Amino acid sequence: MRTIRTQLTVWYAVALLGTVLAFGVTVSLVERGAGMRELERRLTAEAGLAGALLQQASGAGAPLVEYSSDPYVGLLRVDVTENLDRIQDYVVVVDSAGRALYGSAEVRRLTPGASDLLRERTYAVTGTGTTPTEIFSLTLDEVQLRFVGRRVRQAGPAIIAVAVGAPIRDLAIVPERLVTSMVAVLPFILLGAVAVGWVLSSWALRPVGEMIDELEAITDGRSLHRRLPAPAGRPDELGRLANTLNAMMARLETSFAALRRFVADASHELKTPLTVMRAGVERALTDPRTAPEALGPLDETLQEVRRMTELVDALLTLARVDEGRLELHTEPTDLRAVVADVYETAQMLGEEVGLTVVLEEPVGPVVADVDAGRIRQLLMNLMTNAVKYTPGGGTVWLSLSATDETVTVAVRDTGIGIAPGDVGRVFDRFWRADAARSRTGERAGIGLGLSIGKWIAEAHGGSLAVTSRPGRGSTFTLSIPRVRGAPPAVIES
Repeated sequence: MRTIRTQLTVWYAVALLGTVLAFGVTVSLVERGAGMRELERRLTAEAGLAGALLQQASGAGAPLVEYSSDPYVGLLRVDVTENLDRIQDYVVVVDSAGRALYGSAEVRRLTPGASDLLRERTYAVTGTGTTPTEIFSLTLDEVQLRFVGRRVRQAGPAIIAVAVGAPIRDLAIVPERLVTSMVAVLPFILLGAVAVGWVLSSWALRPVGEMIDELEAITDGRSLHRRLPAPAGRPDELGRLANTLNAMMARLETSFAALRRFVADASHELKTPLTVMRAGVERALTDPRTAPEALGPLDETLQEVRRMTELVDALLTLARVDEGRLELHTEPTDLRAVVADVYETAQMLGEEVGLTVVLEEPVGPVVADVDAGRIRQLLMNLMTNAVKYTPGGGTVWLSLSATDETVTVAVRDTGIGIAPGDVGRVFDRFWRADAARSRTGERAGIGLGLSIGKWIAEAHGGSLAVTSRPGRGSTFTLSIPRVRGAPPAVIES
């Protein structure tokens, strides 16, 4: 699950891992560079020492080079050789003819080809001016070496240059050890980074979680009085977000309150004129002096007035619900009587359109602490909808069942069903199914009955749910808690 907490933890671990790797690479390069500079300083000092020994030996008067019978082969004096042997690196001395006059023990172990390469490179040293030394690298017998060559000018005409070198493989030991150590501890660093990142992200996102919990509790217009817990003393982004959302909810609360007052006032004010209009139309319909051709329009007007009265009553009910001023008058009630009353009315509605209405109920009493009038209103609305959206010849079932803790009333039909995309909207206010999909194509209801029914169910501590398959009917299920201590119902087999 890609939560912000998980993402922050992963990014924290990646950032720390990248930082450690970058640190390791940087330290490795810095250590290697520092080691190379230190090596070059040491080799420069040793080359200077070798040159100084040669110059000092040349000033003693005796010749530095003792040539053999072959004029092209010469060796340094023994005492000079002994002094140069004290330098524990690769040391080579060449004369003006390019011949090697001296080679340290390390040089003598080189192959002839490597020795010739070193001798030629040393002979090519041309240190001039204020920098009589020259730094170069060679690979001799597969060993990488760093050399400092020095031009020798005051050791007689025979001596021309000296070179001192050392392997650079030792420079990689420290970085390699560092890399090895980092690889060994990297899993522990990664685990620690994940743990620390998770804790830090949890701490940082705790105010966000509290805001989310509070926002989830604001489910409708009746919860807008609640406010988000603004982090005290934290003028950061979270504090600004909480203050902004609180200001927005304050504006919404004001707007909803004004809207509820308007609906309640308008509904209340409309009840009286609608009652007067209804009484006048009914009186005109029963008056023998009314012209026959006026009876049709009057009857249609009466239906519209009744529909308007129903709409006004529903709006007034919802306005009172939103304001929290509508209370239930509950008392222990045998729901079989309520269901039987609804069944009788539904039977008459079904007979008019050729439907079969079936009642299924327990033998014994089913007692629950309910508002009988509101429960009847809910069930009557469900039965009316079932009859309206079930084709002729179909069946509508009204069933009552109970357990020790719950009472369940289900209304099932063989009607047209509800489209999958509309199942989640049937309890929305003013939502209505397509009138063309009803049994008769008659005008749909006002779209408030199921909203009121859902409130009735929830006000009783229960729920109202729907399942449906297009073309196979729908089932609305009301579940409410029973009275504690009521006897379990006996269901007919």
